[in-house]
Amino acid sequence: MGTFLWNCRGIRSKLQDLKGLINYFHTVCIGLQETFLSTNNPLKLRGYNSVRRDAATGSNHSGGVCILTSNLYPSTTLSLHTSLQAVAVQVHARTLVAVCSVYLPPHDDIRQQDLDTLVDQLPTPFILPADFNGHSALWGSDVTNSRGRQIERFISNNCLCLLNNDEKTYFHEPTRTFHSLDLAICSPELMPLLDFNVGNDLYNSDHFPLIVSYADSGGVIQYPPRYLSQRADWEKFMQLADVTESLVCTADITESVQNVVDCIINAANNSIPKSSTRPKKFRRPYWNEACRESRREEKKLWNIFRRYPTISKLAKALARRIRRRSQRESWINFISSITSSISSKQLWKKVKAANGIYREFPFLS
Repeated sequence: MGTFLWNCRGIRSKLQDLKGLINYFHTVCIGLQETFLSTNNPLKLRGYNSVRRDAATGSNHSGGVCILTSNLYPSTTLSLHTSLQAVAVQVHARTLVAVCSVYLPPHDDIRQQDLDTLVDQLPTPFILPADFNGHSALWGSDVTNSRGRQIERFISNNCLCLLNNDEKTYFHEPTRTFHSLDLAICSPELMPLLDFNVGNDLYNSDHFPLIVSYADSGGVIQYPPRYLSQRADWEKFMQLADVTESLVCTADITESVQNVVDCIINAANNSIPKSSTRPKKFRRPYWNEACRESRREEKKLWNIFRRYPTISKLAKALARRIRRRSQRESWINFISSITSSISSKQLWKKVKAANGIYREFPFLS
């Protein structure tokens, strides 16, 4: 199972960056903080289900949390009774694991009881990716503040495990300093099974993404294959799925049921093709050489950001401007190709493409 946490500092302006993250890490579950969404702001990402909790009314929509889960894996939303900005889901990748995304605003007064009650509501095993806005030497900070001590007690009182190492997760641009604010916490049974890494790019936020994955996955993510019923050879399936009397006339009813199941699965495997296990990627038709060059320049200058912040800031702004211009021009060219002489087949093909559907059946890989 691959999970990443990212404080995006406003998801509506970072959707393309989020898609880039998904294309690179191929994650099953994504925990977002500071989404800056209100109830009338939809958040839709093809191939992912979302559950979110927006910031309270009157807070200028600051804060907000969200979890996105791949619709290739079964998942269910967990109901949380808490005043904290938190949402949770259970997702079945290898096993059933709960994921809870939490954001604690830096100046809010957080009660210890609220944190403990939140954990009590999570079924084990669970992963708790969160932006706690606390400093502690336990996760690599130079100093420990009151919020940091509170989180230390929270981890200790509930016998939880901290996945973080000494890598910094947040860049404070005005002072050009790095800090550790984002944490990945898990229940004890998951600790020996998981790997933790911090991304090396901010993706236009001021927080680095945190990546949690199974230690034995080797970084390779494979999606579960699905039967493509639209391309099935049903005549062959009917011939192979022949449930004879000898299959069910056994002394043990369990054996009979298993024989029937094996017969049907064998028929399906030999007559119905399956989808690819390779991770799908979000298409970027606007991505051209100018976008690639500006991105390379932005990454090159990131390494000297702390010494020359103005140069890097200009490179980031230029890359963002080039991408937006390319997106705009690509869309104008796309729309311009729809004329009164276009066939209905080509028209519907373009309508599907505009919705991110590039094949006859959108659920085929």
